[in-house]
Amino acid sequence: MWKTSIVAMLLGASLLAHAQQQPAQQVVQWQLQVVKDGQQIDSFDGTTTVGQARTDTHHQVVQHEVGCKDQPAGSIDLSRTITVSPLRVDPEGVMFSIDTQETLEDDNARRTDIGCKLPPQPRQVSASHPGLVVPPDQWASWTIVDHNPNLVYRVHANVVSNGANGNGTNGGMSGNGAATGSSNPN
Repeated sequence: MWKTSIVAMLLGASLLAHAQQQPAQQVVQWQLQVVKDGQQIDSFDGTTTVGQARTDTHHQVVQHEVGCKDQPAGSIDLSRTITVSPLRVDPEGVMFSIDTQETLEDDNARRTDIGCKLPPQPRQVSASHPGLVVPPDQWASWTIVDHNPNLVYRVHANVVSNGANGNGTNGGMSGNGAATGSSNPN
């Protein structure tokens, strides 16, 4: 009987030691603002566990007056997809890996040879930041495009207590457009 108790105690101690070796998953609540030429035009937010990624897409369909009679036409889907992944948390702050794909409009108004308006041409911009550090209680900025337009991402983050949201991957969005799978009017 006492042998069974010793085996059970050793097994329990082994399981407890193994459980204590597993690091607690840190959960990060973050917000990303998209700033174009000094004005915020969109934002994303989420709560993500360190080591996991969250991807969201926002769409904004714009239509322009084109032709010599200024008829509505030339609609363009200005989509923005970001993938945000908190990599680690330390005293310097939260380190993120961020990937983005943007569809931007050309700000130059083009015209035909006889002066009729043409729709702006869309352009794709892709960027990746492998280690943006966001200091505690501060915003960190990352310039995506320096001019025509100036496009900057601003990121803020805080570590939340474990289990604050159940699964660690909840998130949302605000600003223009909708996240994939749901809608959010302006």
